[in-house]
Amino acid sequence: MQFDDKNSPRIPKGPEAGPPRGARISLIVFVGLLATSVALFFFDGSSAIPGIPYSTFITHLEEGNVDSVRIVDQRMIQGTLKGRSGDSQQFSTLIPYLDAGLLEKLKSKNVKVEGADAQMSPLRLLGELFPWIFGFFIVWMVFKQTQGNNKAFSFGKSRAKRYQENDKKTTFADVAGQKEAKYELLEVVDYLKNPQKFVKMGARIPKGVLLVGMPGTGKTLLAKAVAGEADVPFFHMSGSDFVEMFVGVGASRVRDLFEQGRKSAPCILFIDELDAVGRTRGAGYGGGHDEREQTLNQMLVEMDGFDTKDGVIILAATNRPDVLDPALLRPGRFDRQVIVAMPDIQEREDILKIHMAKVPSSIDIDVKRLARATPGMSGADLANMVNEATLFAVRRDRAEVEMQDFEEARDKIMMGIARTSLIISEEEKKATAYHEAGHALLHYYLPNADPLHKVTIVPRGRALGLAMSLPLRDAYSRGRGWVRDRIVISYGGFAAETIVYGETTTGTTQDIKQATDLAHKMACEWGMAEEL
Repeated sequence: MQFDDKNSPRIPKGPEAGPPRGARISLIVFVGLLATSVALFFFDGSSAIPGIPYSTFITHLEEGNVDSVRIVDQRMIQGTLKGRSGDSQQFSTLIPYLDAGLLEKLKSKNVKVEGADAQMSPLRLLGELFPWIFGFFIVWMVFKQTQGNNKAFSFGKSRAKRYQENDKKTTFADVAGQKEAKYELLEVVDYLKNPQKFVKMGARIPKGVLLVGMPGTGKTLLAKAVAGEADVPFFHMSGSDFVEMFVGVGASRVRDLFEQGRKSAPCILFIDELDAVGRTRGAGYGGGHDEREQTLNQMLVEMDGFDTKDGVIILAATNRPDVLDPALLRPGRFDRQVIVAMPDIQEREDILKIHMAKVPSSIDIDVKRLARATPGMSGADLANMVNEATLFAVRRDRAEVEMQDFEEARDKIMMGIARTSLIISEEEKKATAYHEAGHALLHYYLPNADPLHKVTIVPRGRALGLAMSLPLRDAYSRGRGWVRDRIVISYGGFAAETIVYGETTTGTTQDIKQATDLAHKMACEWGMAEEL
């Protein structure tokens, strides 16, 4: 190799499909009251009368220009000025201090003085009462919404999604492979369908089942399949949904989730990404550490506080079981762990058939070959590959997805998109071809090497070309011969460049690194060196 330098159900319709009508009405009223308060704050009934400084008013009074005044209160005076053409001019002014001699001055200048009516105008009265009305509305709305009528303010309410009975059910038939995991979970399904059979024998079904596996292996799909097989309600919540910035919210949500479960029993409570809330206590950092521990403590208490006779089964999923608190894994809580492994070659074939049945596929597609060519891919990766292949077919205006589309989709996922616009000189292309030919020859002749599948000098990602092998089967352990041949193949490009050009290029960097890593592991980790 040469280098240059799903199927998850929809969220149910109804209250969770959008903001509730009551929430929208409350929001409209809130915005209206807020706008009214701002308007009343900046608008005063007296603002229509032009204001003048108090010093200017005193000057007009001494010059005899004031015709009449109206004392509104201890701080405001309104009045009229004598106009030169006989027209009067209204004014208002604020009294900055208590002027005890003001009435004498007005009397000495023969100014007509009158007092304002003690009764407030409706607008002024509304301005006085509005802050109290606004505050009462805020308190009422928060109280009402914290009771669960609005998710936006229901801090302590569980955010679990409940999949309704009329939703399309997921069953074990939708889950390809995972025979051992299905077998373990069938016991849970049998208990939910016929609990008396277990009670009669005195058997204790596990309270919690922990699904452990790499991302994309189908842990969530398995949990939904258990609910679908047992035909019981299914509550789905992520571990990160429990913890918020507010103290006590996580513990409250745990209580509410288990309360919902008891009311809907028999049912399944599924907590995805359990490690987000179930990490070992004392191993966190930051201000959310104490809140997360309180949430975990509450979860432990709730799991101890109900019996399997209640008909509530807890399923959880994680890809980091090593970081979980030991108290979660003890008997009586998550006392059963189900390993959800990466699919083998037969399971990959079954998964591909399930997803390919949903798109118009050509009958010439070799599913077995695709399964061989996708080692290490999870179920989610394979679903994505089928979707990418379908997109390739759409771009080419095809009526069916063909084998070429699947191979290009696999190459795109495993090696990156083809960089057809990259400008490479003919000499570099020729050097890349010799380099990849060196890898290909060794793939062909070495006895322990995997069969050669594809050689290309089309750049993908950082690679200018590659030689791809196609294993005959999934191998979970390798012998010394295979590792040794793998090291030799890595140096195939290096040898080809040396033979043809008498020197090597920087394209051998990654090959040398891979060979060095394998040699180091042979000697230091796998004990394959001839002399230890």
